[in-house]
Amino acid sequence: MPGRVFRFSLFWIPFAALIAIFLTSPLWLRYVGVALQDSEPPRKADAALVLAGDGYGDRMRTGAELARGGLVPRVYVSGPEGFYGLHEDDLAIQWAVKAGYRTSYFVPLPLPHNVTSTRAEAEFIVPRFRKDGIRSLILVTSDYHTRRAGHIFRQIAPDIKITVVAAPDALFELRQWWRSREGRKAVFFEWAKTCSELVGL
Repeated sequence: MPGRVFRFSLFWIPFAALIAIFLTSPLWLRYVGVALQDSEPPRKADAALVLAGDGYGDRMRTGAELARGGLVPRVYVSGPEGFYGLHEDDLAIQWAVKAGYRTSYFVPLPLPHNVTSTRAEAEFIVPRFRKDGIRSLILVTSDYHTRRAGHIFRQIAPDIKITVVAAPDALFELRQWWRSREGRKAVFFEWAKTCSELVGL
């Protein structure tokens, strides 16, 4: 009899744990997304940089508003090629100008580049900042990308004071990322890239 009770307990313990995980998922899933964000309120800086990777204008709008609000005199725009023979920075600037922002706000960076990772993007761009005398920078990227991007840029440019500002994503809300397909994809891939960065891949 005691052996049967023991086996019965072993069956129910993992089952109860699975039920508890399911019932509390709205609480802990939120933090899976929020843990990816590490951003600050914007402050005056020598320039802003809008990172590539947003085809909906959320990052560009955030960067453009920094210039319109007088926090930065110029907004560098990063953008690799691969958009039907065009470069993302050219398309992003055209989009922003059509949305009512001044062309003079934006600086394409530095020449069209072909990098495909945040680290490679930083390694390519930071020398241009040093050449232009940038001592303080607002880094603009999607909210779920802020922690990793800030860490990488601060590693590569310890001589530049970097403030990371989050652009909200138009397709999903980070605190409820699991409710949409785009949110699930973004958070999954961002955690995969974060873990790869930690182990040097």
